[in-house]
Amino acid sequence: MASRTEKLLATLKLQPVVPVLIVDDAKDAVPLARALVAGGLKAIEITMRTPAALEAVKRVAGEVEGAVAGAGTILNPAHFEAAVAAGSQFIVSPGTTPSLLKAAAESDIPLLPGAATASEVMTLREAGYEVLKFFPAEQAGGAAYLKSLSSPLAGTLFCPTGGISLKNARDYLSLPNVVCVGGSWVAPKEMVAAGDWAGITRLASEAFALKG
Repeated sequence: MASRTEKLLATLKLQPVVPVLIVDDAKDAVPLARALVAGGLKAIEITMRTPAALEAVKRVAGEVEGAVAGAGTILNPAHFEAAVAAGSQFIVSPGTTPSLLKAAAESDIPLLPGAATASEVMTLREAGYEVLKFFPAEQAGGAAYLKSLSSPLAGTLFCPTGGISLKNARDYLSLPNVVCVGGSWVAPKEMVAAGDWAGITRLASEAFALKG
């Protein structure tokens, strides 16, 4: 578990914002990822919400220099195994189940499991997890709620995702228990559809500038 935690932290510390992407057409995956990497966002989460998602992970992992391809919205062991087979270097889930934790324990690929309550965090701590996804961040209480967890659950780090934008990202990044945030605003659907890769690189650069 320690080596997987170190691997996950090394990935999450690459940048202050991890892009959370919904890829509708696999042909967009490579130019989109290259645009994000050019702006400084190397770790990229492609969510398993479309039929194109696994192919998108495969293409980014195999064709985009500097990118660290991850898969999100992983809900079960079958999702986990398919994402790993496609080349995912980290796995993200909105929550956790015993079967998903078992699949993660049998893999070298690190899991960033989701939690929204103190009890969920404590359960994952017992399973050996020190780095968690806080989801859905804004709807579950926002930065104020996450700050309130920092003392009683000291030692746990979070990547908040859900409702986060350039406007409120610093509220989370300023917290001692936040390592990075996840956000979809760096790759707006309309920009992807238009192939506005330069615009996406600009948004990625703005997000990367939140570092420090």
